[in-house]
Amino acid sequence: MLAFVKRFSLKRTKHPRGYEEPQVLASETPFTVNEIEALHNLFKKLSTSIINDGLIHKEEFLLALFRNSSKQNLFADRVFYMFDRKRNGVIEFGEFVRSLSIFHPHTPEHEKSSFMFKLYDLDGTGFIQRHELKKMVGALLSETDLGLSEESIEAIVEQTMVEVDTNKDGKIDEEEWKELVAKNPSILKNMTLPYLKEVTLAFPSFVLDSEVDD
Repeated sequence: MLAFVKRFSLKRTKHPRGYEEPQVLASETPFTVNEIEALHNLFKKLSTSIINDGLIHKEEFLLALFRNSSKQNLFADRVFYMFDRKRNGVIEFGEFVRSLSIFHPHTPEHEKSSFMFKLYDLDGTGFIQRHELKKMVGALLSETDLGLSEESIEAIVEQTMVEVDTNKDGKIDEEEWKELVAKNPSILKNMTLPYLKEVTLAFPSFVLDSEVDD
């Protein structure tokens, strides 16, 4: 009888790779246990949209953002890279919750600023160099209807470097980035998702409405 109970218990507690208990994640993030359980339901929906293995692959991530699993977008690639903390090509549940917590309204601004700095630091050098800034500005503008020319994008990059690169070494370090954010707090506007304060009631509509195209 005891052996049966043990087998039954082990069967019930089996979770996909990368699963972490809600209590542990709640102790390390602004989310409550109930909110993390709700996020797990969201995670399961994302992680089974194309490949049913309990992990979010890049194609599933792109499908959630753009309803297109093959869309090429540097910004989305960078966000996926930042969520994939283990750098193994997939997003596990623990990584999903910890990374999403950066966008929580209660997360300190310095953490949001640091995340965004790393997002722009494409080469991982600890600096945002001119070519990295240009690539990211171009990627962000490509998702708008502005249709700016190459010359216009170059002008934006040049003006930004003139204003932000205060020590004139041709790149933006994290201290210069912090000064930029302090002077222009609206830069972090998209780093806060208000619905994360009540995630049990309001899931992102882009996830709930996503379907794989035939």
